[in-house]
Amino acid sequence: MSEAMQRYLEPTFTIDSDHVSVLAFVDKHSQKKDSPRQRAVDLYYAVRDGFRYNPYSLNLEEQAFKASFTLEAGEGWCVPKAILLAACCRAAGIPARLGFADVKNHLSTERLRQSMKTDVFLWHGYTSVYLEGQWVKATPAFNVELCDKFGLKPLEFDGLEDSIYHEFDCAGNKHMEYLQERGEYQDLPLREMLSDFEKIYGMNLTEELDNASFDEDVEKEVSK
Repeated sequence: MSEAMQRYLEPTFTIDSDHVSVLAFVDKHSQKKDSPRQRAVDLYYAVRDGFRYNPYSLNLEEQAFKASFTLEAGEGWCVPKAILLAACCRAAGIPARLGFADVKNHLSTERLRQSMKTDVFLWHGYTSVYLEGQWVKATPAFNVELCDKFGLKPLEFDGLEDSIYHEFDCAGNKHMEYLQERGEYQDLPLREMLSDFEKIYGMNLTEELDNASFDEDVEKEVSK
């Protein structure tokens, strides 16, 4: 493997693919005898559905982005879940990196809309995985139970084609628009991301979401 590709197999501070809990998770959810593509697919579903999507768990401390931290927390928003999948793939010997894009989300909670003061989500995170000679995008953010509640089509991943958000939900309503791609990285560009968050969302975003329940707000949203 080339030196350029090798860097996408190495652990970093947030993509701590050498952590004992990450290694144990990979051993549990993928079979070494399987092909790299099948291992990546198995790990995708283990992360997508094994960790509840919770945008209110917006801890912006660097430590909270580590894959091992998300494993212990059992939940996360799009960026930590993308980091966890990248760490799992690297631990399984599959090159992986982090991708980011700005998206307009037409389905969120009233509390989140008020806190963010916009429906544009900066630095939406996904995982880019190198399989069978090409990079493919995998988006493990929304667990299947959340998709069922919101009437969304769960994102499937076969390791052959990009798995990115659907433009429309199951009822034909607008769901997600990709506004711009920010590129793909070996590790989390935390300073750049937090700088943009502060400019657009302000300093009090995490405080406004403290002590609130995403699950309860989802129930209110879907019952409207």
